[in-house]
Amino acid sequence: MDLSTFFQVCGGLGLFLFGVKLMSGALQDLAGDKMRTLIASLTSSPLKGAAVGAVVTMVIHSSAATTIMAVSFVQAGMMTLKQALGVIMGANVGTTVTAQMVAFDMGTLSMPMLGVGMVLAVFGRSKRQRYFGNGIFGFGLLCLGMVTMEHALAFLADKKEFFAVFAQHPMLCVAAGTVLTMIVQSSTATVGLTIAMATQGLLPLTSSIAILLGNNLGTTVTAVLAALGASRPAKQAAAGHVFFNLAGVLLFLPFLTPFTHFIASTSGGVARQLANAHTIFNVVNTAIQLPFAGLIAALIQRLIPAQTETLYAGARFLDEKLLDTAPAAAVHAVRSELLEMAGLTEKMIDLVRSAFFENAPDAAEKQNQIEDGVNDLTGRIAEYSARLWRRHLSSSLSRRLEYLVNGSSDLERIGDHAKNLMELYDYMTEHELSFSPQAMDEFDGMLTLVRSMVEKAAQALRDEDLALAHEVAGPLEERTDAMEKQLRHLHIQRLNEGLCAPASGVVFIDLVTNLERIGDHATNVAEIVLAMRGEKTGVEKPGSY
Repeated sequence: MDLSTFFQVCGGLGLFLFGVKLMSGALQDLAGDKMRTLIASLTSSPLKGAAVGAVVTMVIHSSAATTIMAVSFVQAGMMTLKQALGVIMGANVGTTVTAQMVAFDMGTLSMPMLGVGMVLAVFGRSKRQRYFGNGIFGFGLLCLGMVTMEHALAFLADKKEFFAVFAQHPMLCVAAGTVLTMIVQSSTATVGLTIAMATQGLLPLTSSIAILLGNNLGTTVTAVLAALGASRPAKQAAAGHVFFNLAGVLLFLPFLTPFTHFIASTSGGVARQLANAHTIFNVVNTAIQLPFAGLIAALIQRLIPAQTETLYAGARFLDEKLLDTAPAAAVHAVRSELLEMAGLTEKMIDLVRSAFFENAPDAAEKQNQIEDGVNDLTGRIAEYSARLWRRHLSSSLSRRLEYLVNGSSDLERIGDHAKNLMELYDYMTEHELSFSPQAMDEFDGMLTLVRSMVEKAAQALRDEDLALAHEVAGPLEERTDAMEKQLRHLHIQRLNEGLCAPASGVVFIDLVTNLERIGDHATNVAEIVLAMRGEKTGVEKPGSY
């Protein structure tokens, strides 16, 4: 092969890949956020997940994008591993539509598609028309790339002995398909190149089908790369994709010869035969494994177990890929991270109880670690939200995100006040101060009340429960304010009666004040729920304590 032919092959492959990318990007723009969030909203069972995964992939012509979104949603806690496996299986079925398109006569389609696509992309009056034009133009480039590759590979027709080794070793074909797809990270490109070589008579049908089996295995690299550096659940989802495709290849390989005979009977042209082989493999593989999605998920979770619980393991849900692929899901991820913050502040309050009532020696050290986590999450949420706002969110999503960012500030302040309570405990221990039994009971009662407020505010945010939000922002808030005034009054009585030392009394007042302010910030979090559901509140002016 001379240098000119080499560049022609590379150029054809480049046109093909760029056409796929342009077409996929245009269709994703046309689909909008509703199509992207469909994956997260209609996947209650593996069967529904498979249907959604197939439909979304057929629309956006990118199984990689669908798979990455599924992995991201598992990372964000919006989807279980079992549901994600259904979506991934469906995406494998949906991507076969592109292979069927590639099997058409590219020579007659390329120029008309390029012409029509160019007109719409350049002269379209609306974004939708221009997106549609880009999609058609991308398909035209895909066709042109296929034709270019076929012409460039024609010189190999006289060197069939080079490819004879592939015909004798199907496993070598599987390996070649796997490696090629891992390199170009496009299963469609491997399908296109295989069809081009088979059309020139360079590869027999059996070898071509074996390459397509390897292609299905190699395409899992996209999910693996997406899960690198992600949480353990995301790694489990990527492993599930690998398991699913690997099991399918191992299932079909022993029957490669009869499968090839069956495929040969489905069409008279080798291009359509390979497209059919790709479709039938994925449909049958999905039909076989989908009923066992739960068992596969359990196996993956056993092989890659969840990490042991730590005081703070970093941001779990703020997936960078969601910023561009699914803004609505990114906002949901911020809410999920906010709920994590609420759980951390609850632990900080629980550690205060452990210190005052159980003399836990390591309570302060644990709380310091958790507070560092709360502060870290506050910064990460602010930074992530700032980048998300730059994606031109809809007004409703932008308002929702603003409420959530305000909520992170309130939760961070709850952590600060819990830290103040622990510092007051340390002060009392250092100066050998103590409270009367009555004062301890009063402190215990108010601590229990504000702890309940934080928990109920978080639950209201999690479930968008208006009744629970009203309870926190209404009766519980009033009860906290009244209790704070009552405990101050009772404390002054004890001071006047000589039942409490002045030094201890100062600490008690500070304890009560910090508890009341925790209640205020819990109220602000509850009011976020009311604001997001359209009820007027004072949430726009979060507490300044």
